[in-house]
Amino acid sequence: MIQFAHHGQAHAILSPATPSPARKLGENSDDPLTEYLSDIYTIAANLAGICAISVPCGTVPADGDKQLPVGLQILGPHLGEAKLLRIAKSAE
Repeated sequence: MIQFAHHGQAHAILSPATPSPARKLGENSDDPLTEYLSDIYTIAANLAGICAISVPCGTVPADGDKQLPVGLQILGPHLGEAKLLRIAKSAE
């Protein structure tokens, strides 16, 4: 987790959007626990009432020559959407 801070106050917190890379379409669709756990990192923003955005931030190797996308979650303060969008644009 990375924090962007100014005078001791964090402006944003960066974290993974999911605990693993993207899955193939339909993979684990019959396993509700795996489906739930894939969203576990994004729930905190909803519970805390803060703004958050997930953006693609690269890929990781998968089967053969394939690459799977990885997401970055950026969390900001309540009503901090403008700053969050500027950070997200820089991160993409």
